[in-house]
Amino acid sequence: MKDPVIFTTKAFGAQTKSSPLAATTIERRTPTPHDVQIEILYCGVCHSDLHTVRDEWGGTVYPCVPGHEIVGRVTKVGSDVTKFKPGDIAAVGCMVDSCRSCPSCREGLEQFCEAGMIQTYNSPDKYSGGVTYGGYSENIVVSEDFVLRVPENLELAAVAPLLCAGITTYSPLRHWKVGKGQKVGIVGLGGLGHMGVKFASAFGAHVVLFTTSPGKTKDALRLGAHEVVISKNPDEMKKHLNSFDFILDAVSADHDINAYLELLKRDGTLTLIGAPQKPLGASAFNLIFKRRQFAGSLIGGIAETQEMLDFCGQHGITSDIEMIKIDQINEAYERMLKSDVKYRFVIDMASLKK
Repeated sequence: MKDPVIFTTKAFGAQTKSSPLAATTIERRTPTPHDVQIEILYCGVCHSDLHTVRDEWGGTVYPCVPGHEIVGRVTKVGSDVTKFKPGDIAAVGCMVDSCRSCPSCREGLEQFCEAGMIQTYNSPDKYSGGVTYGGYSENIVVSEDFVLRVPENLELAAVAPLLCAGITTYSPLRHWKVGKGQKVGIVGLGGLGHMGVKFASAFGAHVVLFTTSPGKTKDALRLGAHEVVISKNPDEMKKHLNSFDFILDAVSADHDINAYLELLKRDGTLTLIGAPQKPLGASAFNLIFKRRQFAGSLIGGIAETQEMLDFCGQHGITSDIEMIKIDQINEAYERMLKSDVKYRFVIDMASLKK
């Protein structure tokens, strides 16, 4: 492979785990024959960005430029690119490459690549020898096989969180075949949960939102929930024992998982997409006596992510967002820790150019 030419571009990143994000300069490659170069218009802010920047999961390489919910405009394409042309609106999600040859990759499940997917930031970069840099930047260069098309009828800024929060909720709902005639629970109404409510409702299920906050009832119903249960109320919870076909748990804080396993009917499934720091103590009896399943799910593969975007285009689904400028990112992180956003921050990347 001929070494690509390197150019510099503006970005926002962290130099250490304790330093605030600030303006910096990073290197990008010019497009190789199969690459697409994208001018980033909007980038969503994910809780994973905060965890990685602060090295809370370990393994962060600095400088770290986060951002994996990217929507932008194609500016250049490599000589062999067939799917995109300059001027197209395109998107990039949580991964930018994989081994492409393992069983998972061959099945279109690149997120489970057995060699490890190459994430959009803080993953080994085979071109630079360093690590990948994400969407808090002016532009990004990605293989066309990992670039996605954006439906023309959707608001671009509100599309950005679909690239992580959207596919993280869509994928398990599709995998477990959620649909009409089913009773589906969504636990937590945050960045993930609000998308889970929208998708489960669009799939035709009867949707019940579980929250500890009574003040979220009105919003949950607006987003598509048919019922809202205050999970701190034991009487409300008891009314739903043994009645759910599927529950999607989007809570990352420590919580009583058995309270939700008990709500599943026989052969029902609870799928975890939140990531609590401490292990959740599932009771064996809550599983074996009703043949219930306790599962987990990540994002989706590239084909499924495109399917999700197309579905959103057909049904007019986007994320509920609050737009910020890049110099508000540190404040946004602090607000995110307090759940003070409805329901996803998105950076207007034009603010980086000023």
